[in-house]
Amino acid sequence: MAGSLLSNPTFALQPSAEQVALQTNYITNFNFLNQYLPDTYEKEFERYGNRTIASFLRMVGAEMPSNSDQIKWAEQGRLHIKYTNVTSDAAAGSNTATLTVADSGVTYIAIRIGQTVMIQNNTTGIFNKAIVTAVPTATTFTVAYYEAGGQTFPVSGGPATVCTVFIYGSEFKKGTNGMIGSLESEDDIFSNNPIILKDKYAVNGSDMAQIGWVEVTTENGATGYLWYLKSEHETRLRFEDYIETSMIEAVPAATGSGAKLAGMMGSEGIFYVVNNRGNVWGGGTPTTLPDWDTIVSRLDKQGAIEENALFVNRGLSFDIDNMLAGLNGGSSAAAATPSYGASYGLFDNDMDMALNLGFTGFRRGYDFYKSDWKYLNDPTMRGGLNQTAATATGTITGLLVPAGSTSVYDQILGKNAKRPFLHVRYRASEAEDRRYKTWITGSAGGAQTSDLDAMEVNFLSERCVCTLGANNFVLFRFG
Repeated sequence: MAGSLLSNPTFALQPSAEQVALQTNYITNFNFLNQYLPDTYEKEFERYGNRTIASFLRMVGAEMPSNSDQIKWAEQGRLHIKYTNVTSDAAAGSNTATLTVADSGVTYIAIRIGQTVMIQNNTTGIFNKAIVTAVPTATTFTVAYYEAGGQTFPVSGGPATVCTVFIYGSEFKKGTNGMIGSLESEDDIFSNNPIILKDKYAVNGSDMAQIGWVEVTTENGATGYLWYLKSEHETRLRFEDYIETSMIEAVPAATGSGAKLAGMMGSEGIFYVVNNRGNVWGGGTPTTLPDWDTIVSRLDKQGAIEENALFVNRGLSFDIDNMLAGLNGGSSAAAATPSYGASYGLFDNDMDMALNLGFTGFRRGYDFYKSDWKYLNDPTMRGGLNQTAATATGTITGLLVPAGSTSVYDQILGKNAKRPFLHVRYRASEAEDRRYKTWITGSAGGAQTSDLDAMEVNFLSERCVCTLGANNFVLFRFG
């Protein structure tokens, strides 16, 4: 039988998504005037713009080495003493009373004989002032009231009788001994452990020998013809994003959980810490000035940090812009004669110039600087989650981060140290630095470490994030 050529492929090409020699993309007609010969662009079109989302920790934190499996630090407790679940055994009008402290976690009260206290009923707001005359047990103390009418609230017996007590001073008679006992500083000890992150890119030796270059531009500014290394570069960018998002999203492995049983420890990420030890706004987005007054009032009761950064999604960013714009009388579209008095925008808002309807910051008790957080907007990350109030319980819309640094006692160093409120600790020593490791294995691409006919690019990092003073952070979420 006489041989013959297959009728396919023809010159009606079907381009392949990958640069692989297939029947359907092999050119057999080299007539460059043929209408079916495709025009090609060598350069990739960046249809998604900058695809990386890492930048948050670089903006607000720092990185420093650690040589331990655990990071521990002590944060200062409150300076003054206050209890909010206190009941009295005396009836209204009594001159003396014994009060019992039932606050959660309190096993020994820091109240001493001779101290003066204010006692306020939590329900009615009526208060007494008294002097401590005895401390009979670890959680009770006896007082003598200063008021002639005695105790102003009823005897213990229900929620309406629960009081708040704080110490405001002391009083002693002439010629008496000094204060009995002393108080030790109250410190809270916190810890976190680093996690190991890994990734890998592999390409076989045959594909490395195939000529097929494509001009590319990557997010870090690199350009050129990198064909088979382009995926490696994107693996690197993806790994760098995961380094940051792990520090944001990580959670510790709970006792009895599948991860714990598999030998995993997990870690305390920023969202986990602020959810558990920080302030949480559960209404999704604060949209009015009274909402922000509530937040400012809470910050007053915490560290009262003067400057704070707001990292927000697009919805919260617009809500802040709209709130601030609405506070300006000159911005009302309903005014019969516009005053052009808007206090926001470009070029002093000249009526013939462009108007900028966005804000980068505002002051309400404290300074707040607003920045869009790409991680919360990216559709492949948190930006792709359900954002409606009705169904999005737990969906995060923003994070308030105090600016500057704070002083903590480093348990490893054994001394006080200045640290940013957010910072990353990575494993390192003189012999090993695990901040960001990358190495090549295999027998292709210059590597000669094994008989594998491929080049493997390996990535590794071991790190954790330290969230100091979580009581100064505010997490904005639904639910």
